Formats: sequence, structure tokens, C-alpha cells
Amino acid sequence: MKNEILERSNHENWELLHENTEAPRTYFMPFADIAEASIDTSSRVQYLNGEWGFTYYESPDLLPSDFISRKSEAAIPVPAVWQNYGYDHHQYTNVNYPFPYDPPYVPVENPCGVYTREFEINSLQDSIYLNLEGVDSCFYLWINERYVGYSQISHSTSEFDITAYVGVGTNNITIAVLKWCDGSYLEDQDKFRMSGIFRDVYLLKRPKNHIKDYRVLTTLDDSYKNAGILVEVDCPGDVECILFDIDGSEISKSYTKNGKASFAIENAHLWNAENPVLYTLLLATENEVIKQRVGARKVEVQGRVILLNGKKIKFKGVNRHDSDPFVGYAVTKEHVLRDMRLMKEHNINAIRTAHYPNASWFPQLCDEYGFYVIAEADIESHGSVRKIGGDWKANYSEIARDERFCDAILDRVKHNVLRDKNCPSVIMWSLGNEAGMGPSYEKAAAWVKQYDDSRLVHYENLYSYDDYTPDATNLDVYSRMYVDVAGCKEICESSEHTKPFILCEYTHAMGNSPGDAEDYQEVIEQYDCFAGGFVWEWCDHAVFCGYAENGKAKFHYGGDFGEFPHDGNFCMDGLVYPDRTPHTGLLEFKNIIRPVRAVLNEDNSVTFVNKLTFTNLKDFAIGEYTIERNGIKIASGNFEFGSDAFKPELPVMDEGTYTLNITHIQKVDTALVKAGHVLGFDQLILREGKSDFEVPTSTEAEVDFIVEDLDVIVVGQDFRYVFDKRKGIFSEMVKDNRVLIEKPIEYNIWRAPIDNERNLKEEWYGAGYDRTVVRVYDVEVEKGEAQVVISSELSIAPIYLQRTLTIKAMYAIFGDGTVKVKLDCAKSEHLPMLPRFGLRMFLPKIVCKAEYLGYGPYESYIDKRRSSSWSRFITTASDNHEDYIRPQENGSHWGCSEVAVTNSKGFGFTALSEKPFSFNISPFTQEELAEKKHNYELEESPYTIFCIDYAQNGIGSGSCGPRLIEKYAFNEENFVFEFVLRPSAIAE
Repeated sequence: MKNEILERSNHENWELLHENTEAPRTYFMPFADIAEASIDTSSRVQYLNGEWGFTYYESPDLLPSDFISRKSEAAIPVPAVWQNYGYDHHQYTNVNYPFPYDPPYVPVENPCGVYTREFEINSLQDSIYLNLEGVDSCFYLWINERYVGYSQISHSTSEFDITAYVGVGTNNITIAVLKWCDGSYLEDQDKFRMSGIFRDVYLLKRPKNHIKDYRVLTTLDDSYKNAGILVEVDCPGDVECILFDIDGSEISKSYTKNGKASFAIENAHLWNAENPVLYTLLLATENEVIKQRVGARKVEVQGRVILLNGKKIKFKGVNRHDSDPFVGYAVTKEHVLRDMRLMKEHNINAIRTAHYPNASWFPQLCDEYGFYVIAEADIESHGSVRKIGGDWKANYSEIARDERFCDAILDRVKHNVLRDKNCPSVIMWSLGNEAGMGPSYEKAAAWVKQYDDSRLVHYENLYSYDDYTPDATNLDVYSRMYVDVAGCKEICESSEHTKPFILCEYTHAMGNSPGDAEDYQEVIEQYDCFAGGFVWEWCDHAVFCGYAENGKAKFHYGGDFGEFPHDGNFCMDGLVYPDRTPHTGLLEFKNIIRPVRAVLNEDNSVTFVNKLTFTNLKDFAIGEYTIERNGIKIASGNFEFGSDAFKPELPVMDEGTYTLNITHIQKVDTALVKAGHVLGFDQLILREGKSDFEVPTSTEAEVDFIVEDLDVIVVGQDFRYVFDKRKGIFSEMVKDNRVLIEKPIEYNIWRAPIDNERNLKEEWYGAGYDRTVVRVYDVEVEKGEAQVVISSELSIAPIYLQRTLTIKAMYAIFGDGTVKVKLDCAKSEHLPMLPRFGLRMFLPKIVCKAEYLGYGPYESYIDKRRSSSWSRFITTASDNHEDYIRPQENGSHWGCSEVAVTNSKGFGFTALSEKPFSFNISPFTQEELAEKKHNYELEESPYTIFCIDYAQNGIGSGSCGPRLIEKYAFNEENFVFEFVLRPSAIAE
């Protein structure tokens, strides 16, 4: 006899999506009375979270016929994912389905977890409903060994009326969860694939004649001052509706008539993400009360502009998964509030739920704390693009055009809309992600627009990849992902586009990234029709797998579990690390989307531009400023944002570079962010000038040289340098009888590829940039009046390929050991952009302190520097290292005029230049960073690695996005790098 799951085979049935489930409804928790509602503690909710019995099977084929009555073999917590407890294995894949493409069938080897537990029922006078808010991917349900039903859609609530299946006293529940079902073809999201009951499970005890569902609609009059609230209730009896003001005082009460009640509010408090004020609505029947928070707001489009309450809004958003390295999908409110607090602290105002409804209570938190939400249905099916044969564009849309999937697609869209329909934070409904375009989505868009025309309808596949012409009538925005900056301008200026434009994904935040966010923001601010974008993505996805011997957390990504297929570290693409430590990319994005920007006027006054939509700056922030000369503070003050401009008290300015640094500090407490939090900063150049350091032209100290067969030895006051004639560089440098360099200096064009160079690095490897050798053609030595000048011509070239660079090098060595360097470089034709150019030095390990005048304190590059300011900073090799989970180039500082790298007593080098340069100090070599897969595997060099660079290539966001913007590419064919290296003695 086969087991019941195989007999039913619901999980491979196109036509059966749910069996015996209740109709989808809005999310709420009922209370017994108003007193319970006032304290948010309900006697009508009985949570079944906690320890459940658990038995794991490799396949439903292996379930014995009596599995429902068998004792569980183990225990597992609910909510949780079973991979975290040693069952099955973790797997990360992006596009590729983790099973053969053969809808609606899934593998016979389909992991199955059987959950069991007991629960108590004290009375049967109420109806009893069982709710499961999230189960991946589908499940079969039995109560007291009687079959109840089946459901799928991993990230939506399934509700069952189990009144007829329970009795007073002890009852038992059995849930068989399958890893895959036919719905898995619609759940091909870019994430770890985890299984089990991962959201809350609970019973609702409800009176016989209870509210089935309700809807709250708000309207505003033409003045955007007065609000109307319409309540529609599905209930067999009358419902008392009581509306409370934002201060808790009662405004009005009304009874439903024909299932409807309405309220009018004069001079209403309007909801927006900057000031998320909420009214409270109580829906009361004889034995039950439901509490709903209500936000009065209006979303509309005028022309190509999105308006909220009559004002243009810009989304400064992120894409967010329910993800945590310790619990996987099973996030709690504490996890989510941690995310939201960080978002608020970093000026983020919008969230796209990627690519499924986040936790059931998630949008209600967005209502309360103020975020604009694109609420996305649990749909992604781009794995079809991997089919062999046919046009990939048509393959991409195959499921969208397969009528057998039409009901499932519409079902998922309905579940998304009906659950969150009463949340004011939801500005748009999204039909899904990367699932092609076809009739199914046209029908879904039409249903959404007919059901709820108070919000916008979003779908990124508005356009079609092939010759299919979609009906876009019911889509309200033109949404794209990873369009380059120039392409965004073209869209905004094109007369062919008639809808508002958003980037639902952009500036891919993977590893050392993003490097182009400011360029995008400039275009977003330039065009009213460009409503903003959502960074991909909020957090790195990883699984915590303990600690390494060096104490570092072991965060594992795709491929670390022996799985196939997998997409490596492509899941490590967030603005925060898995443990929510901010990446430097988040700091960069924060300052780019800062709520206030400053402009320096010709009279040295400052005008502030308020980037907020609904908030007066004088009620929100205060300003502080400092004036620095060459990075040293010489004046400071504070001011109110009561006027458009203020004029700082400027000191008398002599030689040097003067900067005005303005910090915007939040003035008032908000729900998640405390007063005194820094919102962002501006740095304005008052005057540029030379630094205090002059390039040496002469010295009284004697200097001389000796030419040997292989070397030139230069000797002066307390120093001895050896210049290797075969390498065209110094191989030894000794000052005050102490070693300055532990190994020969190297010409350096390579860096450990960053994630954004996953395509570009293949060009670099192909050009041999990682395996170059030096050939010196000529060396000449001359002694001047106070210096020895070594001139050489050399090349840098890879094995079996032509020259990369031809260099005319000049080193002038003065009597105190100072070296003036001039490197005149010519890049060969037909080669890709360079990763970098400069010198790499291997210093004694104790020489690990860097004091610099340049962009800091965070890593900075030509296109990633808005989180840093130009000033004087101190760091160490260890502190300067940005510890990306997958190691890569990090920690450079752009725009420097000087850097001193010394030990604790001041012994080491100072590098300075009239033209800004970049430097890096690190405990790791670039080879080590390029070789290792994880940060905890890194082994420190026995030396301090000091790189001084003429330039580095930009950062960009090309890990999933456009090629690096040309102005940030290191593509110069001819360039000259001049700087000075000055050794310093030990301070006595």
C-alpha cells in the first residue's frame, strides 16, 4: 500500500494549488475584547511554535504507509529550516533550477520532513483555525490522523478551519513538508534554498459569526488636507467601527451598513515615510475585536511623476530578503527591526520585498516606522532560460506563456495583495521578478488594477525580450534593472516612455562596491520622472558554520556545501555583512542619499538643499561645521537650519588647502533612531593650495654611488640603497642601520579582482596582468651637485605576450636618503584598462602605522569616496583592511597628497606628491587576497604591504550590471607618476 502523499500527488498537480484552505485574507490577530486589543495580548491566539517531533526522509517514496501514526525520530524547533539542523544540505543557486526542468514534475528524490506535535483544546464553542505563515515548499496536513488538506506558496499564509477535526483535550498534528513541488518552478529566487516550517504556526479561536476579512481604503480631497476612510467588512453581523486619533483619543464610531462604514477627518494627519503617523481602527463584534492601524495617504501619477499626498517622492531603496546567517529564513521581529534601524540610520526610505512577501507582520512594521514598500508576489521563474534549443528570449518567458501556470501565477499575486492590502506603506504591488512576460501577467495586472486602483502596479518585464508585444495597460511604472547611467538619461528624455521610471535593482552592492551610486543619484535628482531605485541588495546571504582557529566567523556561501548547481559567492551582494555589520558600500550609499546637501556660494556662504519631501529641516536636524587647513581643525561651530544660508566664520587663510566640513545631526528622536545621530556630511573646498611639504631640490649632506655588475649602490648620510639594474628598482634600502624594505620594491599593475570585475578580470588574466616580468634595457647613473640620479628604460610584460608598459624611470637620491621618483609610462595598444599602476613595498612588520592626508577614514577610490572626507587620518595595516567574506582588493585611499608609514617610534617612509595619489597599507598580499575563497582562510604576510599608486581602476557595480563608467576606467595611454619617498629616523 502506498502512502497517502504519493496517492494524492498534489505537489505535481497543475490544477490543485490548495486543498481545504480558507480564502486568502488580510493579516491580523483577533482579540477577545477592547482591553486585550489595548495591550496587544490576545487570548484568541495559541502559538504552536517551539519543539516539534521530526522525522526526515530522503524521498516521499520512503515514507511508510503508517508514517502518520509513527513516533518521531528526532526533534526540531519551529519556526526553523531543517538544513540548519543537519538534514539535507544547504544550496545556493541563482538562475539554475536545482532539479531537472520538467514541469510540473520534481525529482523522486525529494526530501521530506514529517513534523508532529500535540496541542490542547479547552472548548469547542469557538471555530478553530490553524495558520501556517510560511512553509517551503509545500505541505500536507493531518489532525488527529485525519487528512485535512494541502497547500503551497512558500511565503504566504495557509489557513485551515480545523474545527471538525479537533476535540476537547489533547490533539495531535502531523505536517509532511516536501522540499520541491510544482510551485518550485515559480520560486526560483536568487537565494539559499532552504526547507521546512520557517514562519509562525498558531491556532485562532474565533466566535462562530466572526469577521472573515475587511478592507480599509483612504482618500484625500483635492487640497490633500481632509481624509475619508472607507471600511468594508465581510461579516454576517453588524460590526462596530471605532476610529482613534494618533494621540489615542476617540474620533468617531460607526456601525457597518451593508458591510460598510465610513469616516471623515478634517485636517488629517497624513502618512508618509518621513512622518509615519497612524490612526487606530477597532472592528468590534459581540465577542471579538480586531485592531488595524490606518495611514491616510494618496498615491497617484501625474504625467510621469509619482506623487504621494500631492508631492513628488523619490525612492532611496533597497531590495530585502528574509535572511539571517544563523536562522536562515526564520527571522523574528527583532531581526527585522535591526534591519530597519540600520536602514533608517543610513537614510534608506524604501524597501522592495525581494522576491516574495516578507514576514506577515513585516509591512505593518513598515507602516509604523516609515518605509515605502514595493510588495512583491512569490514568483521568479528565470531558470527556464537555461533550456537548450530555441531562442533564449522566448525560453525566458516560457512559463509566463504556459497557460497551465496561469492559475498559479494569479493565485500568488492575489495572496500577496489580499494579505497586505490594508498597509499604507505598500505603495506598489509587484507581480513578481524575472519571470518573463506573457498573458498570465497581463491577467494578473488586470486583476490587481481592478481590485485596488489606489496603488501602482509594478512589473519589471513590462518590455518584452522577443517579438511578443505585451499589454502594459495596467502597469503604472516603467521598471528596469541595471541600466547604465547613460541609459537612464535616455529613458528619462525619451518621448516613447510615458510612465514613471524606476530602477527596481541597480548599483549591485557585491563585495567592494558600489562605485557609481553618486552618478545614478545625480540622474535621479535631475529628472522628475525618475522616481529612484532599489539597490541590490540589503544583506549578504551566508550560513554561519562556526569559528575558524583564528577566531573569525566562518560564513559559507554557494559551493561550500558540495552542492550542484551553485553560484558561488554571488549571494554575498549586500550593503551589510551577514551579521549586519555595515559594508563601506552602505556608508557610501548613506551619504549619497543624505537628506540635506550643501552648496558653497561665491561669498563663502552656504545654501542647503532639503532632499526630504515632507519635513522642515529646522524640525529635523541641526548642523555642525569645522574648518580645516591641510586636515588640521582650525575653527568650528554649529547652526540651525532656520534659514536657507549661513555664513561660517572664516579664519584668515594662508598657504594650504582649506575645507569646510558640514555635518547634519538629527535633532529629534524618532522611533528607531536617537537624537544626535549623524545623517550625512558635505565637504566644501574653500581654497586649494600646496601642502606644507616641499619637494627637496638640494641638501648639504653628501651622496655618492658605486656601480657594480648587477647593482648601483648609493650611499649617503646614514643610508645605503641598492638599485637592481636587472629590475630597475631598489632591492635594498637601509637607513640608520635599520632595514626600510624587507624585499625588493616591485612595479605593480595588479590587484586582487573585486566582485565587480567578474567579467573584466577575464580580460585582465587574458592580458597577463597577473604574471608580468620586468626587463631593463638601459641604466645610466649621474652625480649632480647634491644628488645621484639613476635613469633607466624598462618594460613590464607578461609571459608570451607583448609589452604592457614601457617606462622611462628616474630616481634622484639626495644626501639625506630622500628619493624623488619620476615614472614616464606608455601603455601598449590593444590592451584592456589597467587594474592599477604604482610601486609595491614590503616593509618590516612593525612598520604598520599610516598617517595620511587624503580621503578617509574609509576605503576610497575614484568612484567610491562619498563616505570619506579629505582630511588627516591615522590607521594601521590591520585596521585598514576591509574584511570582505570573499577576499578582494580593499583599503585603498584616493586623493592623497602625503602618507607617512612608520613604526611606533616614527621610523619608516613618507610619500608625498603635488598630484594626488592613492595608497594602501595591508597585512595581506594581493596574491593572497586573490587566491583565498574566505576571509578566515587568509594568512598574513610576514611584512607590511605598502602600495603607492598613480591610479587604480574604478570600482563600479559590474558584478551584475553595466561596465565601469569610462571616466573611472584607468585607460590612459601615456602618464607620468611623480612623487617623493622620504625616510624618517627613529625618534629618540
